[in-house]
Amino acid sequence: MKLLFFGDVVGSLGCHFLQQKLPDLKRTYQADLVIANGENSAEGNGILPGSADQLFHAGVDVITTGNHALRRREIYDLLEEQRGILRPHNFHSQAPGSGVYLVDMLKYQFCVINLQGVSYLDPIANPFDTIDALLPTIHTPNILVDFHAEATAEKLALGYYLDGRVSAVVGTHTHVQTADERILPGGTAYITDVGMCGGYHSVLGVRQDLAIRRFRTQLPTRFENEKEDPALWGVFIEINEKTGRAVNIQRIFVHSDLRPGGKK
Repeated sequence: MKLLFFGDVVGSLGCHFLQQKLPDLKRTYQADLVIANGENSAEGNGILPGSADQLFHAGVDVITTGNHALRRREIYDLLEEQRGILRPHNFHSQAPGSGVYLVDMLKYQFCVINLQGVSYLDPIANPFDTIDALLPTIHTPNILVDFHAEATAEKLALGYYLDGRVSAVVGTHTHVQTADERILPGGTAYITDVGMCGGYHSVLGVRQDLAIRRFRTQLPTRFENEKEDPALWGVFIEINEKTGRAVNIQRIFVHSDLRPGGKK
């Protein structure tokens, strides 16, 4: 099977650009499934029913999130309905929603798992223990884990820990695509961070001037997302659905008039 995964979609600019470019990307890569991290898809961060609808209408099949998943209470009902919108599975058991979603691909099933790291983020359940308890309940070898984490070392550690046990471990949260995509020895596709969908000349999707002001002055600054010059980053992953082993992972970058893969 072939799937596309897109990093943190930032605000209306990221949503609109993904909506614009995804049809061509799906055709180019002949994608069977599209996943995107939508935890920053609402203006001002978080996710709202409206931004989730934008992603689904763009052609996204499953939306993952992260530490901003529960920031907007308007999304709680959709999380409870479990219609393809996930929050990290290692959130407290009283949190709305789930971190696991099973997609019926007719001939086989595909499982998407959302986890959050604990290094430099809020203290929640250990992601290693959480995935150990979860995997025996998943009855398909085709599994992708979105690991929403800050620390590179924590992401790498989980990748190697799950090598051969899941099809792919893709990192999100830092919004900057890393150049370390690989197939690990046990057959798991891995990348430390997929990147984002948002303003190319921005600071992680936020207007440059506001981010610079915050770092220069350390004064409270109300962030606003960049509204111009969009770009998107993601990965293409190919998996042998009979074994659950990945056979290919490629980075994707699209900006302005560039074609998939970053070529003019």
